[in-house]
Amino acid sequence: MTESSPETFFGLIFTGLRHSFKDALAIAWELFRIIIPISILTRLLQQAGVIDHIGHFIGPLMHLVGLPGEMGLVWATAMVINIYSALIVFASLAPGLGLTMAQVTIITTMILIAHALPVELRIAQKVGTRFRAMLLLRVGGAFLLGWLLHVLYQASGTLQQPSQALWSPPAAGPSWGSWLLAQGQSLVVIFVIIFSLVMLLAILKKCGFSDLMTRLLEPLLTFLGMSREVAPLAIIGMTLGISYGGGLLIREAEAGYLSKKDIFISLALMGLCHSVIEDTLVMLVFGAHLSGILWGRLAFTLLVVFLLARLIRWVPQVVFDRYLVRNIAPRNSDPKGVSCC
Repeated sequence: MTESSPETFFGLIFTGLRHSFKDALAIAWELFRIIIPISILTRLLQQAGVIDHIGHFIGPLMHLVGLPGEMGLVWATAMVINIYSALIVFASLAPGLGLTMAQVTIITTMILIAHALPVELRIAQKVGTRFRAMLLLRVGGAFLLGWLLHVLYQASGTLQQPSQALWSPPAAGPSWGSWLLAQGQSLVVIFVIIFSLVMLLAILKKCGFSDLMTRLLEPLLTFLGMSREVAPLAIIGMTLGISYGGGLLIREAEAGYLSKKDIFISLALMGLCHSVIEDTLVMLVFGAHLSGILWGRLAFTLLVVFLLARLIRWVPQVVFDRYLVRNIAPRNSDPKGVSCC
């Protein structure tokens, strides 16, 4: 770059940061419109005791996966609120139940697949999937994998030793003020992560790393029935979570860059296995074993997504459109706008 160039090096950096910030604001706005009202609603349901009733209702089902009925309240809390709220309930109940490492691995694996459903299913719906289809996939998948782990551990006699948690979370403040403060901090963190992701994706695309990563993953993606266009977003969702991968998918879906099949398969993949780094480490702290929370979840997800991709080939288009996906209104934007993939 010569001195007479109209744009200096720092000017290019500033322009890139400005564009990334605008994209991050748009993505965060789409997410916060979903997260904020649903978070308030779940807080009200929690205070009204609705979640406790859900826990007592599904308690008997826990026996089918080798867990005491009290774990129904833990799983209900995870499904309606989030992982950390469920772990607070778990920490208060677990000491008196004498759980084995196998049992802790089963309940934590089920939590990792089905948690924060009001928020995450609304995000998946916003991307273009049917709410009921993703609900059945997440809850049914969690229960099925829990049952498979129970049968495996019981038949092999593994992980039958008493579980020992390395740490127990402190209870959250009961006041609305402390809750609002915690939610505000979470939203700030989400925006910072989204902004960082947008910048990182732009840099990786400029450097050609995104294309390289996609080419390396293309055999696995082909095996799963996914196209290369959705690869970077699916990877973000699996490693960081649906809130981040889903937020980027919303932009791509509204811009018309993704097919309905790609949308459904990528959301199925992220729904069953997401945030594999952070959430896996958290569950290890609570006494779970990697055989379920990581390897079992990965193997189960790959198998289910492979079967789903093959199944929808035989499903009539009218059935696919009616029960699995929904139409997304295209965003009226500049066709030269930034694409995340």
